[in-house]
Amino acid sequence: MRAVTLALMLAVALPVAGPALAVQPHEMLDDPALEARARALSKGLRCLVCRNENIDDSDAQLAADLRVLLRERLVAGDTDEEAVAFLVDRYGEYVLLNPPATGVNLLLWVAGPAMLLAGVGIAFATFRRRGQVRAEELSEAERARLTEILKE
Repeated sequence: MRAVTLALMLAVALPVAGPALAVQPHEMLDDPALEARARALSKGLRCLVCRNENIDDSDAQLAADLRVLLRERLVAGDTDEEAVAFLVDRYGEYVLLNPPATGVNLLLWVAGPAMLLAGVGIAFATFRRRGQVRAEELSEAERARLTEILKE
């Protein structure tokens, strides 16, 4: 019973503690204000290895490199926008977890809901068409039989 309890406690604790261990102590800045800015910015930057995980939570080496690069830019005096723009220029808009809905990205933002609406429309039309009884497709004998069945 103790082993089961311990296993359950570990299963609950490890996912919670994992992201906190991603940023290594040697990566952190001495200035708390700069470190807070770096943490806030890195929450919006995507790990290029892990996909939908921000660089702050990722243990990938590339994410660590991006965290260090971001901190170097902030120490060099870049504003938040300049530091993020530097990474976007270098890695493309894919590095942003929430890219702006402009240009080609607008097509990607609209494509999902448009496909969903088209699918719902097609499904509605298909089910509606299936539900209609087409009397013109029945022969005289079939119509007579149908009338008998409906009277019973």
